[in-house]
Amino acid sequence: MIARELLDPKSIVVVGASADIHKPGGKVLLNLLASPFKGQVYAVNPKEAEVQGVKCYAKVDDLPQVDCAILAIAAKYCPATVDTLALQKGTKGFIIISAGFGEENAEGAAYEKHIADTINSVGGSLIGPNCTGFLNTNYCGAFDAPIPTLDPHGVDFITGSGATAVFIKEYGISNGLTFNSVWAVGNSAQLGIEDVLEHLDETFDPEKSSRVIMLYMEKISDPQKMLKHARSLINKGCKIAAIKSGGSAAGSRAASSHTGALATSDVAVDALFRKAGIVRCQNRQELTTVCAIFMHPEVKGKNMAVITHAGGPAVMLTDTLSNNGMDVPHIEGPKAQELLCKLYNGSSVGNPIDFLATGTAEQLGYIIDACENDFDNIDCMCVIFGSPGLFQNYEVYKVLDEKMKTCCKKPIFPILPSIINVKDEIDDFIRNKHRINFPEECVFGKALCKVYNTPKPQPENPEMPQIDVKRIREVIDSCENGYIDPDKIYQLLDAAGIAQKQIRVVDQKQQAVDFANEVGYPLVMKVVGPVHKSDVGGVTLNVRDIETVQKEFDRLMAIKDTYAVEMYPMLDGTEVYIGAIRDAKFGHQVFFGLGGIFIEVLKDVQSALAPVNVNEAKDLLTKLRGYKILQGVRGQQPVNVDVYAEQIARVSALVMAAPEIAEMDLNPLLGNPKNVVAVDARIRIEK
Repeated sequence: MIARELLDPKSIVVVGASADIHKPGGKVLLNLLASPFKGQVYAVNPKEAEVQGVKCYAKVDDLPQVDCAILAIAAKYCPATVDTLALQKGTKGFIIISAGFGEENAEGAAYEKHIADTINSVGGSLIGPNCTGFLNTNYCGAFDAPIPTLDPHGVDFITGSGATAVFIKEYGISNGLTFNSVWAVGNSAQLGIEDVLEHLDETFDPEKSSRVIMLYMEKISDPQKMLKHARSLINKGCKIAAIKSGGSAAGSRAASSHTGALATSDVAVDALFRKAGIVRCQNRQELTTVCAIFMHPEVKGKNMAVITHAGGPAVMLTDTLSNNGMDVPHIEGPKAQELLCKLYNGSSVGNPIDFLATGTAEQLGYIIDACENDFDNIDCMCVIFGSPGLFQNYEVYKVLDEKMKTCCKKPIFPILPSIINVKDEIDDFIRNKHRINFPEECVFGKALCKVYNTPKPQPENPEMPQIDVKRIREVIDSCENGYIDPDKIYQLLDAAGIAQKQIRVVDQKQQAVDFANEVGYPLVMKVVGPVHKSDVGGVTLNVRDIETVQKEFDRLMAIKDTYAVEMYPMLDGTEVYIGAIRDAKFGHQVFFGLGGIFIEVLKDVQSALAPVNVNEAKDLLTKLRGYKILQGVRGQQPVNVDVYAEQIARVSALVMAAPEIAEMDLNPLLGNPKNVVAVDARIRIEK
């Protein structure tokens, strides 16, 4: 739990307080004094007797008991200062805005560890170091600006970067977004983003807690903790949007399997967010826009009414919505004609609903009422209304505000683009009517589609296929590290209930002949030993007679690193793929999509964090670009998607039963209307 002394202190000291408000120690004191804090404020500065009207102590030793300390002094002085405050002054809340710690060098990292150890020893809580601070509705312990007007129903914002937080706040505040708390955790020496999420989850009050959480992070230290508490919060009715930056080139790595090449850190983050129900954003504008959408009633369907007095923005928004999974459906019928009669000649109600540049506030009211009550194929509305500078918009925005209060069935989103021409009216709409503006229609459209398309959290303990865990453990315990032999793979897949070809591994020519006589033709023959069989010419298809069996056995055994030949009947179907890889932080990821050579060319795969149940797998399969291939095109047989999803879930169950599986590829599996059968498999163990 986060200490009460950090969240709601009765007394606060600023160590390094200054009269110069252009220094962090001066600005943080200024912000604190201007905040709602009603407790006792102290200051420490050996060169001053009074700072900004606050009595100043020469050193922390002279202070009385104090709940919370904000440090704005050189890093080298912080460990001793924290020792005195924590061990002698009863201080349990700490905000260290000073830099010069683990982000700089080993000496700074040692300071950081010492401080965290001391604070932990007294059950205290630390924000920072190297941060802009912390603020909530009780007080402001931050030195940056702007300081938002705090609202208990506003956004809880948790960030790993103080400077980025400034820019995010600026954009959000300017458009009417409000905040409940801002946690700039800096180096996260003790409290990180995941810990704050845990706190928000464990203290969630459906009557009092904010329902919107915004995250900016450059690292995820504990993915499983983030998944647990984000999923829990969203299931309680919260909504979470996040930026995770820094996952491009650094995430890629060379790997010995197809799965390893696909499994970048950024792919894992996508899988984590999707499983938790977090809306992933790519930039500050998108992040604040998504959170602003969260502040409105939830959109329950994909059909938008675009209400406008300007054709161009409406067309661009319609394109954006249509291209990203939502729709602007045609409106027609007697009710539409009735509405049209209330508008000026030349207006259109087909959707977009264009009531012309001369449209009035009264007409806007008619349109919104009709969309709310008369058109069943509409789920939500947006109103695009600006001005060329010829008239004021107070009356229009007044009607818009009133309709947003009284229309309860369908959310209304205001898009007010004239941020110069009707600046005063927009300011009134935001400040006095406490509304949020979406100034750019396409930014809004993309953000809304992201919100709509982000799935609900996956269940924490999904129903999984039954597998033979005892047999799997026996096989794994008998294996050494590295790629395991085909017979071990066969046993693992069989214990997991994963359908596979009838296979025989032979190292004598007569054994090859005997297998051919036993199962018949046509056959496939592959080398055992080389990692990439096709690259070394180690695969022979459509073997149809005993002479070819003998000849190909000799040829394959002569290939470098080959110690046996794998044989099985030829199967037919579409090549698909399932793989899994273990990440030290994220656990196992399961990948699936089109297989064979297409995995290298198209990389058309989906991924999910284990456990992956059948329903999650089926849903993700529909998101493949090549999903229509699985459904069957141009006379090609379809793949049984139900069976394919079952096999994906069984791979997930297998790697959870055997966490020692570092990488595995089933590539390809052959899918047809009846079965999905693993044709080739590789599994690497890393204990």
